[in-house]
Amino acid sequence: MSVSGNIYGINGPIITIKGNLGFKMSEMVYVGKDRLVGEVIGLNKEETTIQVFEETTGLRPGELVEGAGKAISVTLAPGIITNIFDGIERPLQLIGEENGAYIPRGVNVDLLDKDKKWETTICVKPEDVVGGGSVIAEVPETPAILHKIMVPPEMDGTVVWAAENGMYTIEEPLVRIQRADGIQETLTMTQQWPIRIPRPIQKRYPADRPLVTGQRILDTLFPIAKGGTAAIPGGFGTGKTMTQHQLAKWSDADIIIYIGCGERGNEMTNVLEEFSQLVDPKTGNLLMDRTTLIANTSNMPVAAREASIYTGLTLAEYYRDMGYHVAIMADSTSRWAEALRELSGRLEEMPAEEGFPAYLASRLSAFYERAGYVENLNGTDGSVTIIGAVSPQGGDFSEPVTQNTKRFVRCFLALDKALAYARHYPAINWLTSYTEYLGDLENWYGANVGADFIPCRNELLNILTTESRLNEIVKLIGSDVLPDDQKLILEIARVIRLGFLQQNAFHAEDTFVPMEKQLQMMKVILYLYEKCRDLINIGMPMAMLRENRIFEKIISIKYDVPNKELHKFEEYRQMIDEFYQGLLQTNA
Repeated sequence: MSVSGNIYGINGPIITIKGNLGFKMSEMVYVGKDRLVGEVIGLNKEETTIQVFEETTGLRPGELVEGAGKAISVTLAPGIITNIFDGIERPLQLIGEENGAYIPRGVNVDLLDKDKKWETTICVKPEDVVGGGSVIAEVPETPAILHKIMVPPEMDGTVVWAAENGMYTIEEPLVRIQRADGIQETLTMTQQWPIRIPRPIQKRYPADRPLVTGQRILDTLFPIAKGGTAAIPGGFGTGKTMTQHQLAKWSDADIIIYIGCGERGNEMTNVLEEFSQLVDPKTGNLLMDRTTLIANTSNMPVAAREASIYTGLTLAEYYRDMGYHVAIMADSTSRWAEALRELSGRLEEMPAEEGFPAYLASRLSAFYERAGYVENLNGTDGSVTIIGAVSPQGGDFSEPVTQNTKRFVRCFLALDKALAYARHYPAINWLTSYTEYLGDLENWYGANVGADFIPCRNELLNILTTESRLNEIVKLIGSDVLPDDQKLILEIARVIRLGFLQQNAFHAEDTFVPMEKQLQMMKVILYLYEKCRDLINIGMPMAMLRENRIFEKIISIKYDVPNKELHKFEEYRQMIDEFYQGLLQTNA
Protein backbone atom coordinates (compact mmCIF):
# COMPACT_ATOMS: atom_id res chain seq x y z
CA MET A 1 0.00 0.00 0.00
CA SER A 2 1.18 3.51 -0.77
CA VAL A 3 1.86 5.85 2.15
CA SER A 4 -0.09 9.11 2.33
CA GLY A 5 -0.41 12.17 4.52
CA ASN A 6 -1.77 15.71 4.54
CA ILE A 7 0.05 18.98 3.95
CA TYR A 8 0.78 20.84 7.18
CA GLY A 9 2.93 23.73 5.94
CA ILE A 10 3.98 25.30 2.62
CA ASN A 11 7.07 27.46 2.07
CA GLY A 12 7.63 28.00 -1.65
CA PRO A 13 8.68 24.65 -3.15
CA ILE A 14 9.07 23.12 0.35
CA ILE A 15 6.09 21.47 2.03
CA THR A 16 5.89 19.67 5.37
CA ILE A 17 3.70 16.89 6.73
CA LYS A 18 3.15 16.42 10.47
CA GLY A 19 4.57 13.23 11.93
CA ASN A 20 6.41 10.24 10.52
CA LEU A 21 3.85 8.41 8.39
CA GLY A 22 6.16 5.89 6.74
CA PHE A 23 7.60 7.88 3.83
CA LYS A 24 11.16 6.94 2.79
CA MET A 25 14.09 9.25 2.15
CA SER A 26 14.29 10.33 -1.54
CA GLU A 27 10.89 8.75 -2.24
CA MET A 28 8.86 10.29 -5.06
CA VAL A 29 5.49 11.69 -4.01
CA TYR A 30 2.41 13.21 -5.63
CA VAL A 31 1.19 16.40 -3.97
CA GLY A 32 -2.33 17.83 -3.94
CA LYS A 33 -5.26 17.36 -6.29
CA ASP A 34 -3.04 18.23 -9.29
CA ARG A 35 -0.61 15.47 -8.27
CA LEU A 36 2.48 17.65 -8.45
CA VAL A 37 5.70 15.61 -8.49
CA GLY A 38 7.91 15.94 -5.40
CA GLU A 39 10.66 14.19 -3.46
CA VAL A 40 11.14 13.48 0.25
CA ILE A 41 14.27 15.32 1.42
CA GLY A 42 13.94 15.26 5.21
CA LEU A 43 12.53 12.88 7.82
CA ASN A 44 12.27 12.97 11.59
CA LYS A 45 9.71 11.75 14.11
CA GLU A 46 7.92 15.09 14.10
CA GLU A 47 7.61 15.91 10.38
CA THR A 48 8.32 14.88 6.80
CA THR A 49 9.88 17.48 4.47
CA ILE A 50 9.25 17.38 0.70
CA GLN A 51 10.58 19.46 -2.19
CA VAL A 52 8.14 19.93 -5.06
CA PHE A 53 9.44 20.03 -8.63
CA GLU A 54 6.54 22.19 -9.83
CA GLU A 55 4.95 25.53 -8.98
CA THR A 56 3.14 25.27 -5.62
CA THR A 57 0.84 28.28 -6.11
CA GLY A 58 -2.69 27.35 -5.04
CA LEU A 59 -1.73 24.49 -2.73
CA ARG A 60 -3.22 24.68 0.75
CA PRO A 61 -2.78 22.84 4.05
CA GLY A 62 -4.79 19.66 4.32
CA GLU A 63 -4.34 18.51 0.73
CA LEU A 64 -3.30 14.91 0.22
CA VAL A 65 0.28 13.77 -0.39
CA GLU A 66 0.73 10.22 -1.72
CA GLY A 67 3.96 8.26 -1.87
CA ALA A 68 4.91 6.53 -5.11
CA GLY A 69 6.79 3.78 -3.29
CA LYS A 70 10.01 4.40 -5.26
CA ALA A 71 12.80 6.96 -5.50
CA ILE A 72 12.67 9.79 -8.04
CA SER A 73 13.79 7.96 -11.16
CA VAL A 74 14.19 8.27 -14.91
CA THR A 75 12.78 5.94 -17.54
CA LEU A 76 15.52 4.41 -19.69
CA ALA A 77 14.53 3.04 -23.11
CA PRO A 78 14.80 3.90 -26.83
CA GLY A 79 13.50 7.39 -27.56
CA ILE A 80 15.86 9.36 -25.31
CA ILE A 81 18.20 10.50 -28.09
CA THR A 82 16.85 13.50 -30.12
CA ASN A 83 14.38 14.24 -27.33
CA ILE A 84 14.11 17.43 -25.25
CA PHE A 85 13.25 16.95 -21.57
CA ASP A 86 12.68 19.17 -18.57
CA GLY A 87 14.57 18.61 -15.30
CA ILE A 88 12.59 15.49 -14.35
CA GLU A 89 12.56 13.87 -17.82
CA ARG A 90 9.19 15.08 -19.02
CA PRO A 91 9.23 15.49 -22.83
CA LEU A 92 8.82 19.18 -23.60
CA GLN A 93 7.88 18.72 -27.27
CA LEU A 94 4.95 16.47 -26.38
CA ILE A 95 3.85 18.81 -23.57
CA GLY A 96 4.07 21.76 -25.98
CA GLU A 97 1.94 20.01 -28.58
CA GLU A 98 -0.74 19.16 -26.03
CA ASN A 99 -0.67 22.21 -23.74
CA GLY A 100 0.99 25.14 -25.52
CA ALA A 101 4.08 27.16 -24.65
CA TYR A 102 3.96 26.73 -20.85
CA ILE A 103 4.08 23.55 -18.79
CA PRO A 104 0.81 23.22 -16.85
CA ARG A 105 0.98 22.09 -13.23
CA GLY A 106 0.61 18.38 -12.66
CA VAL A 107 0.90 17.57 -16.35
CA ASN A 108 0.73 13.82 -16.83
CA VAL A 109 2.42 12.53 -19.97
CA ASP A 110 4.42 9.43 -20.81
CA LEU A 111 8.11 10.14 -20.34
CA LEU A 112 8.87 8.15 -23.50
CA ASP A 113 6.61 7.16 -26.40
CA LYS A 114 4.90 3.88 -25.42
CA ASP A 115 3.09 3.44 -28.74
CA LYS A 116 6.00 3.72 -31.16
CA LYS A 117 7.27 0.39 -32.47
CA TRP A 118 11.01 -0.11 -32.81
CA GLU A 119 12.81 -2.49 -35.14
CA THR A 120 14.32 -4.97 -32.67
CA THR A 121 17.02 -7.62 -33.07
CA ILE A 122 17.05 -10.16 -30.23
CA CYS A 123 20.61 -11.05 -29.17
CA VAL A 124 20.00 -14.00 -26.80
CA LYS A 125 18.36 -17.44 -27.01
CA PRO A 126 16.95 -19.89 -24.44
CA GLU A 127 19.49 -21.38 -22.01
CA ASP A 128 21.83 -18.40 -22.36
CA VAL A 129 23.12 -17.18 -18.97
CA VAL A 130 22.84 -13.40 -18.59
CA GLY A 131 23.81 -10.92 -15.87
CA GLY A 132 23.56 -7.25 -15.12
CA GLY A 133 24.45 -5.24 -18.24
CA SER A 134 24.17 -8.18 -20.67
CA VAL A 135 22.80 -7.07 -24.03
CA ILE A 136 19.57 -8.91 -24.85
CA ALA A 137 18.45 -6.88 -27.90
CA GLU A 138 19.51 -4.07 -30.21
CA VAL A 139 17.41 -1.22 -31.59
CA PRO A 140 18.58 1.38 -34.17
CA GLU A 141 17.46 4.40 -32.15
CA THR A 142 18.77 6.95 -34.68
CA PRO A 143 20.95 6.65 -37.79
CA ALA A 144 23.95 7.37 -35.51
CA ILE A 145 23.11 5.37 -32.36
CA LEU A 146 22.43 1.66 -31.93
CA HIS A 147 20.50 1.34 -28.67
CA LYS A 148 21.44 -1.79 -26.71
CA ILE A 149 18.73 -3.24 -24.47
CA MET A 150 20.45 -4.49 -21.32
CA VAL A 151 19.57 -6.63 -18.33
CA PRO A 152 19.10 -4.30 -15.29
CA PRO A 153 22.30 -4.13 -13.18
CA GLU A 154 20.91 -5.96 -10.14
CA MET A 155 19.45 -8.92 -12.10
CA ASP A 156 20.85 -12.20 -13.47
CA GLY A 157 19.59 -15.60 -14.52
CA THR A 158 19.05 -18.01 -17.41
CA VAL A 159 17.00 -17.16 -20.49
CA VAL A 160 13.88 -19.37 -20.70
CA TRP A 161 12.13 -17.55 -23.55
CA ALA A 162 13.12 -14.97 -26.17
CA ALA A 163 10.91 -13.17 -28.68
CA GLU A 164 11.50 -13.26 -32.42
CA ASN A 165 13.13 -10.35 -34.24
CA GLY A 166 10.50 -7.78 -35.17
CA MET A 167 8.76 -4.52 -34.31
CA TYR A 168 8.08 -3.94 -30.60
CA THR A 169 7.06 -1.10 -28.29
CA ILE A 170 9.20 -0.27 -25.26
CA GLU A 171 6.78 -2.13 -22.92
CA GLU A 172 6.31 -5.37 -24.86
CA PRO A 173 8.11 -8.45 -23.45
CA LEU A 174 11.32 -9.38 -25.23
CA VAL A 175 13.00 -11.94 -22.95
CA ARG A 176 12.05 -13.98 -19.91
CA ILE A 177 14.76 -15.13 -17.51
CA GLN A 178 14.71 -17.45 -14.50
CA ARG A 179 16.71 -16.33 -11.51
CA ALA A 180 18.67 -18.61 -9.18
CA ASP A 181 15.78 -18.62 -6.68
CA GLY A 182 13.38 -19.92 -9.36
CA ILE A 183 11.53 -16.63 -9.84
CA GLN A 184 10.98 -15.68 -13.49
CA GLU A 185 11.38 -12.09 -14.66
CA THR A 186 10.07 -10.64 -17.93
CA LEU A 187 12.34 -8.05 -19.52
CA THR A 188 11.18 -5.24 -21.82
CA MET A 189 13.11 -2.35 -23.37
CA THR A 190 12.36 -0.21 -20.31
CA GLN A 191 14.39 0.27 -17.14
CA GLN A 192 13.90 2.62 -14.19
CA TRP A 193 16.89 4.04 -12.31
CA PRO A 194 17.05 6.47 -9.35
CA ILE A 195 18.76 9.68 -10.49
CA ARG A 196 20.81 10.20 -7.31
CA ILE A 197 22.44 6.75 -7.34
CA PRO A 198 25.37 6.13 -9.74
CA ARG A 199 24.96 3.11 -12.01
CA PRO A 200 27.40 0.29 -11.09
CA ILE A 201 30.60 -0.48 -13.03
CA GLN A 202 33.31 -3.16 -13.01
CA LYS A 203 36.33 -0.85 -12.62
CA ARG A 204 37.70 2.59 -13.48
CA TYR A 205 40.57 3.18 -15.86
CA PRO A 206 43.18 5.92 -15.42
CA ALA A 207 42.92 8.98 -17.68
CA ASP A 208 45.16 8.04 -20.59
CA ARG A 209 43.53 9.47 -23.74
CA PRO A 210 42.22 12.95 -24.52
CA LEU A 211 38.78 14.09 -25.55
CA VAL A 212 39.80 15.42 -28.97
CA THR A 213 37.88 18.64 -29.60
CA GLY A 214 39.52 20.24 -32.64
CA GLN A 215 39.92 23.44 -30.61
CA ARG A 216 43.63 24.28 -30.56
CA ILE A 217 43.82 25.95 -27.15
CA LEU A 218 42.17 22.88 -25.60
CA ASP A 219 43.82 20.03 -27.49
CA THR A 220 47.28 21.60 -27.31
CA LEU A 221 47.54 23.73 -24.16
CA PHE A 222 44.79 22.46 -21.84
CA PRO A 223 43.58 18.98 -22.90
CA ILE A 224 40.62 17.28 -21.25
CA ALA A 225 40.87 13.52 -20.72
CA LYS A 226 38.11 11.28 -22.02
CA GLY A 227 36.16 10.43 -18.89
CA GLY A 228 37.59 13.52 -17.20
CA THR A 229 36.15 16.69 -15.71
CA ALA A 230 36.51 20.31 -16.75
CA ALA A 231 35.10 23.65 -15.62
CA ILE A 232 34.57 26.66 -17.87
CA PRO A 233 34.09 29.70 -15.58
CA GLY A 234 33.45 33.14 -16.99
CA GLY A 235 31.41 36.28 -16.55
CA PHE A 236 28.47 37.34 -18.68
CA GLY A 237 29.23 37.45 -22.41
CA THR A 238 32.60 35.68 -22.27
CA GLY A 239 31.49 32.73 -24.39
CA LYS A 240 30.75 29.83 -22.01
CA THR A 241 27.78 28.59 -24.02
CA MET A 242 29.48 29.04 -27.39
CA THR A 243 32.54 27.12 -26.15
CA GLN A 244 30.28 24.27 -25.06
CA HIS A 245 28.52 24.38 -28.45
CA GLN A 246 31.86 23.87 -30.19
CA LEU A 247 32.72 20.99 -27.87
CA ALA A 248 29.31 19.40 -28.42
CA LYS A 249 29.68 19.62 -32.18
CA TRP A 250 33.32 18.65 -32.65
CA SER A 251 34.49 16.54 -29.70
CA ASP A 252 34.99 12.84 -30.39
CA ALA A 253 32.25 11.79 -27.95
CA ASP A 254 29.61 9.42 -29.31
CA ILE A 255 26.69 11.06 -27.48
CA ILE A 256 26.12 14.57 -26.13
CA ILE A 257 23.88 15.31 -23.13
CA TYR A 258 23.34 19.08 -22.99
CA ILE A 259 21.87 20.30 -19.67
CA GLY A 260 20.58 23.86 -19.69
CA CYS A 261 20.28 24.40 -15.94
CA GLY A 262 18.65 27.68 -14.95
CA GLU A 263 19.71 29.50 -18.13
CA ARG A 264 17.68 32.25 -19.80
CA GLY A 265 14.78 31.04 -21.91
CA ASN A 266 15.95 32.84 -25.06
CA GLU A 267 19.41 31.27 -24.69
CA MET A 268 17.92 27.79 -24.47
CA THR A 269 15.76 28.59 -27.50
CA ASN A 270 18.92 29.43 -29.44
CA VAL A 271 20.46 26.13 -28.34
CA LEU A 272 17.39 24.18 -29.45
CA GLU A 273 17.24 25.94 -32.81
CA GLU A 274 20.97 25.60 -33.48
CA PHE A 275 21.24 21.96 -32.47
CA SER A 276 18.24 21.01 -34.59
CA GLN A 277 19.95 22.50 -37.68
CA LEU A 278 23.61 21.55 -37.11
CA VAL A 279 25.03 18.78 -39.25
CA ASP A 280 27.15 16.19 -37.45
CA PRO A 281 30.58 16.32 -39.13
CA LYS A 282 31.17 12.65 -38.27
CA THR A 283 28.12 11.12 -39.94
CA GLY A 284 26.64 13.83 -42.13
CA ASN A 285 23.34 13.40 -40.28
CA LEU A 286 21.81 15.97 -37.96
CA LEU A 287 23.72 16.55 -34.72
CA MET A 288 20.49 15.86 -32.81
CA ASP A 289 20.78 12.21 -33.91
CA ARG A 290 23.30 11.75 -31.09
CA THR A 291 22.16 14.51 -28.70
CA THR A 292 19.72 14.80 -25.82
CA LEU A 293 18.75 18.19 -24.42
CA ILE A 294 17.56 18.85 -20.88
CA ALA A 295 16.05 22.32 -20.75
CA ASN A 296 15.36 23.78 -17.33
CA THR A 297 15.09 27.52 -17.79
CA SER A 298 15.38 30.20 -15.13
CA ASN A 299 11.59 30.61 -14.84
CA MET A 300 11.04 26.94 -14.03
CA PRO A 301 10.81 25.80 -10.38
CA VAL A 302 14.16 25.71 -8.60
CA ALA A 303 13.71 22.19 -7.22
CA ALA A 304 13.51 20.79 -10.76
CA ARG A 305 16.65 22.77 -11.60
CA GLU A 306 18.43 20.98 -8.78
CA ALA A 307 17.27 17.60 -10.11
CA SER A 308 18.10 18.29 -13.77
CA ILE A 309 21.84 17.75 -13.25
CA TYR A 310 21.24 14.25 -11.86
CA THR A 311 18.73 13.43 -14.58
CA GLY A 312 21.31 14.23 -17.26
CA LEU A 313 24.01 12.27 -15.42
CA THR A 314 21.84 9.15 -15.18
CA LEU A 315 20.98 9.27 -18.89
CA ALA A 316 24.72 9.61 -19.65
CA GLU A 317 25.62 6.62 -17.45
CA TYR A 318 22.94 4.51 -19.16
CA TYR A 319 24.48 5.08 -22.60
CA ARG A 320 27.97 4.64 -21.12
CA ASP A 321 26.88 1.16 -20.01
CA MET A 322 26.22 0.32 -23.68
CA GLY A 323 29.86 1.08 -24.49
CA TYR A 324 29.47 4.67 -25.70
CA HIS A 325 31.60 7.70 -24.85
CA VAL A 326 29.28 10.41 -23.53
CA ALA A 327 30.04 14.09 -22.96
CA ILE A 328 27.86 16.13 -20.60
CA MET A 329 27.65 19.90 -21.11
CA ALA A 330 26.23 21.38 -17.89
CA ASP A 331 25.32 25.05 -18.37
CA SER A 332 25.58 26.20 -15.70
CA THR A 333 26.46 24.67 -12.35
CA SER A 334 26.23 28.12 -10.74
CA ARG A 335 22.47 28.19 -11.38
CA TRP A 336 22.27 24.71 -9.89
CA ALA A 337 24.16 25.91 -6.80
CA GLU A 338 21.77 28.88 -6.54
CA ALA A 339 18.87 26.43 -6.50
CA LEU A 340 20.60 24.59 -3.63
CA ARG A 341 21.00 27.92 -1.82
CA GLU A 342 17.32 28.82 -2.21
CA LEU A 343 16.10 25.42 -1.05
CA SER A 344 18.55 25.52 1.87
CA GLY A 345 17.19 28.93 2.86
CA ARG A 346 13.61 27.64 2.75
CA LEU A 347 14.67 24.76 4.99
CA GLU A 348 16.17 27.28 7.45
CA GLU A 349 19.56 25.55 7.38
CA MET A 350 22.64 27.31 8.70
CA PRO A 351 24.17 29.19 5.74
CA ALA A 352 27.86 29.01 4.90
CA GLU A 353 29.90 31.35 2.67
CA GLU A 354 27.74 33.82 0.68
CA GLY A 355 24.59 32.03 1.82
CA PHE A 356 25.37 28.74 0.07
CA PRO A 357 24.68 25.61 2.12
CA ALA A 358 27.53 23.99 4.00
CA TYR A 359 27.19 20.88 1.85
CA LEU A 360 27.83 22.73 -1.45
CA ALA A 361 31.33 21.22 -1.75
CA SER A 362 30.15 17.66 -1.14
CA ARG A 363 27.34 18.01 -3.70
CA LEU A 364 29.76 19.34 -6.31
CA SER A 365 32.25 16.56 -5.62
CA ALA A 366 29.53 13.89 -5.87
CA PHE A 367 28.49 15.36 -9.22
CA TYR A 368 31.95 15.47 -10.79
CA GLU A 369 32.99 12.10 -9.33
CA ARG A 370 30.39 10.37 -11.50
CA ALA A 371 32.61 11.09 -14.51
CA GLY A 372 35.12 8.44 -15.55
CA TYR A 373 36.48 6.06 -18.16
CA VAL A 374 35.25 2.65 -17.02
CA GLU A 375 34.79 -1.02 -17.75
CA ASN A 376 31.05 -1.72 -17.71
CA LEU A 377 29.28 -4.73 -16.21
CA ASN A 378 29.05 -6.31 -19.68
CA GLY A 379 32.81 -5.98 -20.32
CA THR A 380 32.61 -3.03 -22.72
CA ASP A 381 34.47 0.24 -22.18
CA GLY A 382 32.61 3.53 -21.93
CA SER A 383 33.10 6.97 -20.49
CA VAL A 384 31.28 10.00 -19.13
CA THR A 385 33.10 13.32 -19.51
CA ILE A 386 31.65 16.26 -17.56
CA ILE A 387 32.24 19.82 -18.77
CA GLY A 388 30.52 22.26 -16.45
CA ALA A 389 30.12 25.97 -17.09
CA VAL A 390 30.37 28.24 -14.03
CA SER A 391 28.83 31.74 -13.99
CA PRO A 392 30.42 33.66 -11.10
CA GLN A 393 28.64 36.93 -10.37
CA GLY A 394 30.63 39.84 -11.75
CA GLY A 395 33.26 37.44 -13.09
CA ASP A 396 34.67 36.99 -9.57
CA PHE A 397 36.50 33.65 -9.52
CA SER A 398 36.97 33.84 -5.74
CA GLU A 399 33.28 33.14 -5.08
CA PRO A 400 32.36 29.74 -3.50
CA VAL A 401 31.03 27.84 -6.54
CA THR A 402 34.14 28.53 -8.65
CA GLN A 403 36.54 27.87 -5.78
CA ASN A 404 34.86 24.60 -4.77
CA THR A 405 34.62 23.49 -8.40
CA LYS A 406 38.40 24.00 -8.77
CA ARG A 407 38.90 21.47 -6.00
CA PHE A 408 37.16 18.69 -7.89
CA VAL A 409 37.95 19.22 -11.57
CA ARG A 410 41.32 18.59 -13.20
CA CYS A 411 40.93 21.01 -16.09
CA PHE A 412 40.12 24.68 -15.47
CA LEU A 413 39.41 26.80 -18.57
CA ALA A 414 39.14 30.37 -17.28
CA LEU A 415 37.33 32.70 -19.68
CA ASP A 416 38.61 36.28 -19.77
CA LYS A 417 36.32 39.30 -20.16
CA ALA A 418 39.10 41.39 -21.72
CA LEU A 419 39.77 38.74 -24.39
CA ALA A 420 36.06 38.40 -25.16
CA TYR A 421 35.61 42.16 -25.53
CA ALA A 422 38.67 42.20 -27.84
CA ARG A 423 36.87 39.59 -30.01
CA HIS A 424 39.47 36.93 -29.21
CA TYR A 425 37.62 33.60 -29.18
CA PRO A 426 37.73 31.18 -27.51
CA ALA A 427 38.34 33.74 -24.75
CA ILE A 428 40.28 31.24 -22.60
CA ASN A 429 43.04 32.94 -20.64
CA TRP A 430 46.22 30.89 -21.10
CA LEU A 431 47.79 32.32 -17.94
CA THR A 432 45.03 31.49 -15.45
CA SER A 433 43.82 28.22 -17.02
CA TYR A 434 45.44 24.88 -16.28
CA THR A 435 45.10 21.14 -16.84
CA GLU A 436 46.32 18.30 -14.63
CA TYR A 437 45.86 15.71 -17.39
CA LEU A 438 48.94 16.59 -19.42
CA GLY A 439 51.26 14.08 -17.72
CA ASP A 440 48.65 11.32 -18.03
CA LEU A 441 48.16 12.00 -21.75
CA GLU A 442 51.83 12.41 -22.72
CA ASN A 443 52.19 8.81 -23.92
CA TRP A 444 49.04 9.11 -26.07
CA TYR A 445 50.31 12.26 -27.74
CA GLY A 446 53.68 10.63 -28.39
CA ALA A 447 52.12 7.52 -29.93
CA ASN A 448 49.31 9.15 -31.93
CA VAL A 449 50.47 12.66 -32.89
CA GLY A 450 54.24 12.94 -32.53
CA ALA A 451 57.00 12.74 -29.95
CA ASP A 452 57.66 16.47 -30.34
CA PHE A 453 54.06 17.53 -29.60
CA ILE A 454 54.50 18.09 -25.85
CA PRO A 455 57.91 19.87 -26.19
CA CYS A 456 56.40 22.21 -28.81
CA ARG A 457 53.41 22.86 -26.57
CA ASN A 458 55.64 23.65 -23.61
CA GLU A 459 57.75 26.06 -25.66
CA LEU A 460 54.65 27.88 -26.89
CA LEU A 461 53.38 28.29 -23.33
CA ASN A 462 56.81 29.47 -22.20
CA ILE A 463 56.81 32.22 -24.87
CA LEU A 464 53.33 33.34 -23.79
CA THR A 465 54.39 33.42 -20.14
CA THR A 466 57.49 35.46 -21.00
CA GLU A 467 55.30 37.87 -23.01
CA SER A 468 53.16 38.45 -19.92
CA ARG A 469 56.23 39.45 -17.89
CA LEU A 470 57.53 41.72 -20.64
CA ASN A 471 54.15 43.43 -20.96
CA GLU A 472 54.48 44.58 -17.35
CA ILE A 473 57.69 46.41 -18.35
CA VAL A 474 56.10 47.77 -21.53
CA LYS A 475 53.25 49.28 -19.51
CA LEU A 476 55.75 51.19 -17.40
CA ILE A 477 58.36 52.42 -19.89
CA GLY A 478 57.14 51.48 -23.39
CA SER A 479 58.35 48.84 -25.86
CA ASP A 480 61.03 50.99 -27.55
CA VAL A 481 63.53 50.48 -24.73
CA LEU A 482 63.38 46.68 -24.94
CA PRO A 483 66.29 44.88 -26.60
CA ASP A 484 65.54 43.26 -29.94
CA ASP A 485 65.49 39.70 -28.59
CA GLN A 486 62.66 40.67 -26.22
CA LYS A 487 60.85 42.53 -28.99
CA LEU A 488 61.00 39.29 -30.97
CA ILE A 489 59.37 37.40 -28.13
CA LEU A 490 56.51 39.92 -28.11
CA GLU A 491 56.11 39.53 -31.88
CA ILE A 492 56.15 35.72 -31.83
CA ALA A 493 53.69 35.74 -28.91
CA ARG A 494 51.38 37.87 -31.08
CA VAL A 495 51.68 35.27 -33.84
CA ILE A 496 50.78 32.52 -31.34
CA ARG A 497 47.81 34.47 -29.96
CA LEU A 498 46.33 35.49 -33.32
CA GLY A 499 47.47 32.61 -35.49
CA PHE A 500 47.12 29.69 -33.10
CA LEU A 501 45.03 30.40 -30.02
CA GLN A 502 42.37 32.52 -31.72
CA GLN A 503 39.97 30.30 -33.67
CA ASN A 504 37.07 31.16 -35.97
CA ALA A 505 34.05 28.92 -35.41
CA PHE A 506 32.46 30.16 -38.64
CA HIS A 507 35.40 29.40 -40.96
CA ALA A 508 35.27 26.02 -42.72
CA GLU A 509 38.97 25.25 -42.19
CA ASP A 510 39.32 26.80 -38.73
CA THR A 511 36.23 25.62 -36.84
CA PHE A 512 37.80 22.17 -36.34
CA VAL A 513 41.55 21.50 -36.60
CA PRO A 514 42.97 17.94 -36.55
CA MET A 515 45.80 17.17 -34.16
CA GLU A 516 48.32 16.74 -37.00
CA LYS A 517 47.65 20.25 -38.27
CA GLN A 518 47.94 21.66 -34.75
CA LEU A 519 51.40 20.11 -34.45
CA GLN A 520 52.49 21.42 -37.86
CA MET A 521 51.26 24.93 -36.98
CA MET A 522 53.30 24.89 -33.78
CA LYS A 523 56.39 23.66 -35.63
CA VAL A 524 56.16 26.42 -38.26
CA ILE A 525 55.71 29.14 -35.63
CA LEU A 526 58.66 27.84 -33.62
CA TYR A 527 60.76 27.46 -36.79
CA LEU A 528 60.10 31.12 -37.57
CA TYR A 529 61.11 32.02 -34.00
CA GLU A 530 64.33 30.02 -34.30
CA LYS A 531 65.34 31.69 -37.60
CA CYS A 532 64.44 35.18 -36.37
CA ARG A 533 66.40 34.61 -33.17
CA ASP A 534 69.46 33.66 -35.23
CA LEU A 535 69.12 36.90 -37.19
CA ILE A 536 68.75 38.96 -34.00
CA ASN A 537 71.89 37.30 -32.58
CA ILE A 538 74.00 38.51 -35.53
CA GLY A 539 72.77 42.09 -35.03
CA MET A 540 69.77 42.28 -37.36
CA PRO A 541 67.35 44.95 -36.04
CA MET A 542 63.77 43.92 -35.30
CA ALA A 543 62.47 46.64 -37.62
CA MET A 544 64.00 44.86 -40.64
CA LEU A 545 62.38 41.56 -39.66
CA ARG A 546 58.95 43.21 -39.63
CA GLU A 547 59.36 44.77 -43.11
CA ASN A 548 58.83 41.47 -44.91
CA ARG A 549 55.42 40.90 -43.26
CA ILE A 550 56.47 37.31 -42.61
CA PHE A 551 54.67 37.33 -39.26
CA GLU A 552 51.29 38.17 -40.88
CA LYS A 553 51.78 35.37 -43.42
CA ILE A 554 52.36 32.83 -40.65
CA ILE A 555 49.29 34.09 -38.75
CA SER A 556 47.14 33.35 -41.83
CA ILE A 557 48.25 29.68 -41.96
CA LYS A 558 45.13 28.65 -40.05
CA TYR A 559 43.01 29.81 -43.00
CA ASP A 560 45.38 29.25 -45.92
CA VAL A 561 46.38 25.62 -45.27
CA PRO A 562 43.35 23.30 -45.65
CA ASN A 563 43.01 20.54 -43.06
CA LYS A 564 43.49 17.87 -45.74
CA GLU A 565 46.51 19.49 -47.45
CA LEU A 566 49.11 19.47 -44.71
CA HIS A 567 51.92 19.08 -47.27
CA LYS A 568 51.57 22.85 -47.81
CA PHE A 569 53.36 23.46 -44.51
CA GLU A 570 56.59 22.65 -46.34
CA GLU A 571 55.98 25.71 -48.55
CA TYR A 572 55.87 27.90 -45.43
CA ARG A 573 59.14 26.45 -44.17
CA GLN A 574 60.70 27.24 -47.53
CA MET A 575 59.26 30.76 -47.30
CA ILE A 576 60.90 31.20 -43.87
CA ASP A 577 64.21 29.88 -45.25
CA GLU A 578 64.05 32.37 -48.17
CA PHE A 579 63.23 35.18 -45.73
CA TYR A 580 66.22 34.14 -43.59
CA GLN A 581 68.65 33.87 -46.51
CA GLY A 582 67.48 37.19 -47.96
CA LEU A 583 68.16 39.06 -44.73
CA LEU A 584 71.52 37.31 -44.32
CA GLN A 585 72.59 38.56 -47.75
CA THR A 586 71.35 42.06 -46.90
CA ASN A 587 73.38 42.02 -43.73
CA ALA A 588 76.46 40.79 -45.56
